[in-house]
Amino acid sequence: MNETSKKEALNGTTASAYVTSFACVVPPFSSDQASSAELVRKHYASRLNARSLGLIRATFSHPGIRKRHFAVEDPARIMDESPDLKIERFTEYSIELSCKAVVKALDQAGVSARDVTGLVVNTCTGYICPGISTYLIERLGLSRTTRVYDLVGSGCGGAIPNLQLAESLLKSNGGVVVSVAVEICSSVFQMGNDLSLILSNALFGDGAAAAVLMSGRGGFELVASAVHYEPEQRDAIRFVHKEGQLHNLLSTELPELVKKAAAGVVADLLSSQGLQTGDIRHWAFHTGGEKIINAVRDEIGVSEEQLRATRTILANYGNMSSPTVWFVLEELLRNGIAAGEWCVMVAYGAGLSAHACLLRKA
Repeated sequence: MNETSKKEALNGTTASAYVTSFACVVPPFSSDQASSAELVRKHYASRLNARSLGLIRATFSHPGIRKRHFAVEDPARIMDESPDLKIERFTEYSIELSCKAVVKALDQAGVSARDVTGLVVNTCTGYICPGISTYLIERLGLSRTTRVYDLVGSGCGGAIPNLQLAESLLKSNGGVVVSVAVEICSSVFQMGNDLSLILSNALFGDGAAAAVLMSGRGGFELVASAVHYEPEQRDAIRFVHKEGQLHNLLSTELPELVKKAAAGVVADLLSSQGLQTGDIRHWAFHTGGEKIINAVRDEIGVSEEQLRATRTILANYGNMSSPTVWFVLEELLRNGIAAGEWCVMVAYGAGLSAHACLLRKA
């Protein structure tokens, strides 16, 4: 971005909001599925029944996921971690990964931390007060007058509501707005004779993503967004509190529920712009899981080739909850998106909710 374009962007002299840059990061430690399964079996063998041990073998050996990243130096630390240590680890790594993602995204955009006028952070895997945003102000040297917001409760779909708020903040105040999605899924690790917990432990990983929004051209233009809620289905995917700790709850009916919500939000998004599914070449679908990917594919009518980026991220990172959709977009961009081409981001999660955003490559 040249100096003239930068000044125009900072002053908010153009109407459209753009994702000028974005960056995705993961913690350095990773584990393949076989190693993870062995650790879980070894540690919980005496506390799990034969059915659960069999489910661990089946779920962890599914070829859809090869490895995941975890915010921990020693994976054994996750086992039987106390509530206090869980939130301590969440706090440490959520701040660290967020900072790395923001610095990388700002550098790619050609702006500095002192240019940031707004910050929106979302997470669902830990609660701290004050929120992550205040730590980022301090660590990154943001202005003490930066408008900051911490969002909770959106689950895996949280990155897109975050983006919607960041866009509104940019259009109302100008400048540079940073959108951060960060999840330390390992900090809510629980194990027991519960299918939801076993599936979760075979699926989720840790990661963060940050996007820089500016009014100047470059990156992706934010054209439109849409949301769809099915609140009566909230028990299909949520965290529940048991003995003061979060336990993940996943219904076996989730693929059927998600595909309908996702198809609905995509239809609303595209119809608002006079577009059809066939007009969209690039799709950044949240990974969810193998059954959800297949259900959404069939319901919306996209090709297997258009799911390659989603499957690649699932294989290499698992489901990182809210930041995952940014990783999929990064994979799409790595494979090539031409100027003027459409891309749709779709994420779904707690609520039950589905969110979609229409992007156009600048």
